[in-house]
Amino acid sequence: MAKLSHEDILSYLEEATILELNDLVKAIEEKFGVTAAAPVAVAAAAEEAAPQGPTSFTVVLTAPGDSKVGVIKLVREITGLGLVDAKKLVDGAPATIKENVPAEEAEALKKKLMDAGASVELK
Repeated sequence: MAKLSHEDILSYLEEATILELNDLVKAIEEKFGVTAAAPVAVAAAAEEAAPQGPTSFTVVLTAPGDSKVGVIKLVREITGLGLVDAKKLVDGAPATIKENVPAEEAEALKKKLMDAGASVELK
């Protein structure tokens, strides 16, 4: 049997139909006991095992800032608390404003509070 060059193999692969290539892959799998899908499965498993960031956050008011009245109004809006309870929460900073908030919502709340002059941190 004559030895095939890489060019011969590549030219065959360029001219072969999908069905012929599929048959070739099956024959290689059977002959050598390998699976063409194994690298894909390993790559998928590696992606699944990649560490994910936190999916929920706690919004914590660390300081009300100079515009305390605006922060109190915003805390009332966010939490649904009454005026007295919202004022106590803001005066007692650092205080938890909202827990188990999705990342996007937590960032939006942080931005609103910071725009009102408060210092906020996400945990």
